[in-house]
Amino acid sequence: MRYFFGMVLVAVGILIVIKTEWLIENFGTNAWAETNLGTSGGSRMLYKLIGLALIFIGFMMITGLFGPFLLATVGKLFTSSK
Repeated sequence: MRYFFGMVLVAVGILIVIKTEWLIENFGTNAWAETNLGTSGGSRMLYKLIGLALIFIGFMMITGLFGPFLLATVGKLFTSSK
């Protein structure tokens, strides 16, 4: 099942990266992204970064590295030290 969800995330991420202009036309720009990520292309960069993050997470799910990645990065926040 992880292969299926991983491939779906990769496909959605690729679509977001390729169809960024369509997303901006239909959903509009993001004010925070426009001020902090660039002068006229901040929203485009934000959409592309979201797409790349989905691709990265999808490949981690396919290879089985998503769980260990979460444990290594934020796992210490949720474990108790005795």
